[in-house]
Amino acid sequence: MSAVPTDLDPAGRGAFEPGGMALHRQLFLVLRDQIVRGAFSPGSALPTEAALGVQYGVSRITVRRALQDLSDEGYVERRHGVGTFVLQQHGTPASAPLTVMDGLRKVQLETIVDVLAVEVRRPAHAVRVGLGLTEVETDALFVLRVRRDKVDGEPLMVSEAWLPERFASSVTARVLRRKPLYQVLSEAGVLMGRVAQEITAELADPLRAQLLDLAIGAPLLRINRFVFDQDQTPVQLHSLYLSPQRSRILMDIPAEHLDTVSTGLMAHDLPRPDKVGRGSKLATR
Repeated sequence: MSAVPTDLDPAGRGAFEPGGMALHRQLFLVLRDQIVRGAFSPGSALPTEAALGVQYGVSRITVRRALQDLSDEGYVERRHGVGTFVLQQHGTPASAPLTVMDGLRKVQLETIVDVLAVEVRRPAHAVRVGLGLTEVETDALFVLRVRRDKVDGEPLMVSEAWLPERFASSVTARVLRRKPLYQVLSEAGVLMGRVAQEITAELADPLRAQLLDLAIGAPLLRINRFVFDQDQTPVQLHSLYLSPQRSRILMDIPAEHLDTVSTGLMAHDLPRPDKVGRGSKLATR
């Protein structure tokens, strides 16, 4: 958001940055994050429209639309001729679920599910390795679902799961319309053990953009879960795709578990695009 947009239409829609998200929506996300984190306390005033425009390098119309979105979603109150004031927020990180299972139950209570696919297919190599499949185990069970808000039906997340083929008789579309996957696995005799999780980000491809009602290339949060049973046998590779416009990831780590290695390790092992590019040029010489 470094340049003032010049192609605003009469409705005030801003230019689109690479990735397909309007400037006013980008500013909305930045300001919402600051409010949620407590950078602006309840009752305090946000900077003026002019000040925000200068700070973020966007037009006043873009700022106005971002503030209106904040008002529509209950983060601020706009007082004509006076300013924009932060409202008391609820659902702060202190209310985050304490366990993965608590989080799964919370999602189940707050959403409805569309089961789009439950089928045996040949997985990619990374999935085969993650599930610990042998050379003779060529197929795995794939489950694709969309979870929607119970109140307004808005799509909140795309859920993609891979499981060993032996669960195909238990995990069916009919059952998943009535029960969450973790419950179906439990009823199939799986005793849940360790869950390893990573959080990353990517751009929405055409399918996920359609399922989440977003523009192609919009930013997505991606949560990868590697689920093991109590014998440390992989039972599920699960990826969740969420829009940062609608969702946050909350973590509540007790003081006695503040061990960086076990509760959250930052990895910087992905190649940077410029490094990849230079590497490919050298390779062709």
